[in-house]
Amino acid sequence: MFGSASGSIVPIVLLLISNVFMTFAWYGHLKFTSKPLWMVVLVSWGIALIEYCFAVPANRIGHGTYSAAELKTIQEVITLMVFALFSVLYLGERLTINHGIGFLLICLGAFFVFKAPIP
Repeated sequence: MFGSASGSIVPIVLLLISNVFMTFAWYGHLKFTSKPLWMVVLVSWGIALIEYCFAVPANRIGHGTYSAAELKTIQEVITLMVFALFSVLYLGERLTINHGIGFLLICLGAFFVFKAPIP
């Protein structure tokens, strides 16, 4: 269905969209602390359903180009980027140098996932 260039880009785009929904599902309710927990769980579940509509095709399409470990690593790096923006722009939180260092170390780990195996 997708050519090799599309097969490598489409999963990343879908994972990006998926992660935006996932971040809102998991953390968006933090701005609505006055709402009952059962209500935010149901709303979050509905948002997560939309998230799955992007994540599952991303992994299905991407698995022909990337290994499962590489897809998971891409998803985690995207999650960090989306979460960092979300926490600053939506939640109004401040990221510290410690957050930056931690995120950088996670990205360093991702680098090794995509490197050729060490003999």
